[in-house]
Amino acid sequence: MDGARSVCVLLCLLIAAAAAADDPACSLMSNTTCETCLKNVKCLWCNTNSKCLDYPVRNILPPSSLCKLSDARWGICWVNFEALIITMSVVGGIIILSLVVCCCCCCRKKKNRNTSLDTERSMRESEERKVRQEERRTQMKSRHDEIRKKYGLFKEDNPYTKFDH
Repeated sequence: MDGARSVCVLLCLLIAAAAAADDPACSLMSNTTCETCLKNVKCLWCNTNSKCLDYPVRNILPPSSLCKLSDARWGICWVNFEALIITMSVVGGIIILSLVVCCCCCCRKKKNRNTSLDTERSMRESEERKVRQEERRTQMKSRHDEIRKKYGLFKEDNPYTKFDH
């Protein structure tokens, strides 16, 4: 059991050593160029003293004691960290604002579409109600006329027709 554990530890050490050989320490690249420093993603280039530093991964932004934001470079040598942060914020804001505007436009179009369908439906229902009401009115009038005829209360269309004969 101890032999297997020691082999495992040895393999882990070999893998860590190979990773370290592929990824040279950032401090070793000081006093070189920004491009060679930033080939390693874990490195931060400070323009004031031409140092290649390990990026402080515990902090989102590098502290000013390490390097001023206007002099810090990460990822691209020609953009300082301050400009990178401002640019990313503006682009992110534009993307979020665009999404909100698109959502509002889509909702408004959907609401207008539903409103036009509702308006059309309400007009159709109103017409149907008018037709049914007119049918009921004619039925009631004919029923009332029949009752008037039955009891002799039927009014003639023109009351002066009696005098013409």
